[in-house]
Amino acid sequence: MDFEFNESQLAVRDAVQRICDRFPDEYWLEKDNKHEFPHDFARAFADAGFLGIVVPEEYGGSGLGMTEAAIMMQTIAESGACLAGCTSIHVNVFVPGSILKYGTPEQRQRWIPRLMTLEDRSAFGVTEPDAGVDTTHNKVRAEWDPQRGKYIVSGQKIWMSTAQIANKVMLLVRTTPIEQCKRPIDGLSLFYTDLNRDFAEIRPIAKMGRHAVDSNSVFFDGMPVPKEDLIGEEGKGLYHLFDSLNPERLLVAVECVGMGRAALRRASAYAQERIVFNRPIGMNQAVQHPLAANWCKLEAANLMAYKAASLYDSGKPAGIEANAAKWLAAEAGFEACEQAILTHGGMGYAQEYHVERYLREVQVLRITPITGPLILSHIAERVLGLPKSY
Repeated sequence: MDFEFNESQLAVRDAVQRICDRFPDEYWLEKDNKHEFPHDFARAFADAGFLGIVVPEEYGGSGLGMTEAAIMMQTIAESGACLAGCTSIHVNVFVPGSILKYGTPEQRQRWIPRLMTLEDRSAFGVTEPDAGVDTTHNKVRAEWDPQRGKYIVSGQKIWMSTAQIANKVMLLVRTTPIEQCKRPIDGLSLFYTDLNRDFAEIRPIAKMGRHAVDSNSVFFDGMPVPKEDLIGEEGKGLYHLFDSLNPERLLVAVECVGMGRAALRRASAYAQERIVFNRPIGMNQAVQHPLAANWCKLEAANLMAYKAASLYDSGKPAGIEANAAKWLAAEAGFEACEQAILTHGGMGYAQEYHVERYLREVQVLRITPITGPLILSHIAERVLGLPKSY
């Protein structure tokens, strides 16, 4: 059992860090305050070829594993770019999973190279206001119109990141009414298609943090979608989507660890520099112990996340570990960011020390892409054999 990164993985980390060094905390604070998308940051990663890190070489990617993708995303988060930096390229990294596994050769050639170069920017349309995490009860419909030879999409999606700048969208929609399906999980289909603004009204959501990357409600009103944009089998979209969900959760986990480490780094530095009663506050155990506990929890979450990545890259089931890592890391990351503010005292509330931005960005990952209580219910049922509670 080896807990060290190999030479290739260390090279990925170092190359990513060199790019991140060009975008310091002040850059991210400015983007956050101005609500500006970090186009130059995303472009830097596209130009360096990192958006194809998990894409096979035959499609122009690097053909590396989810472990390397996790190293990349964690390094971005830990640099101080936090969630804004990660989500500026997040979808382009994990969306190809479902396309690679279930898409046709023609679809892969048509879509994946353009995602890697940012010729296409994709939003991710799954969550709906009335369903939330109960995805099987999504209501957005895609009805086949034989006269037009296209599916017609209508309904509302919510919390669609990057929809303001996206020209494509990965959509999970219901093609068969739930009452006509044997199981609620059936009848949902997955599409990757143009985000046609003639038929989609995109409204930004004012939110607590991550102002540099937009979140939106999107109202589809008869948006036509060609059959060629259907991924895999009609009615099996949620099954196909699962190949993106576990990678998303483990990437979120390492991002939470990265944000927690960034906060811990700043808190530790401040605790050494801040003098009160003629001594650095870092000499006080009341300051030391919470920060040390943060380190322990972050490292434990990190081990689970890379265990999940290793299992995934080995072709083994990784769902339990990916979900556990997400829960552990979200809690540990939040606690570290909160403690960083408390360590800074009043200055932790000031933007110039950046830790308040870290806290605002890490908070949402306790909620999305799946809530902590739902993860714990899943583990209780699948690992401990307890009866299903929902």
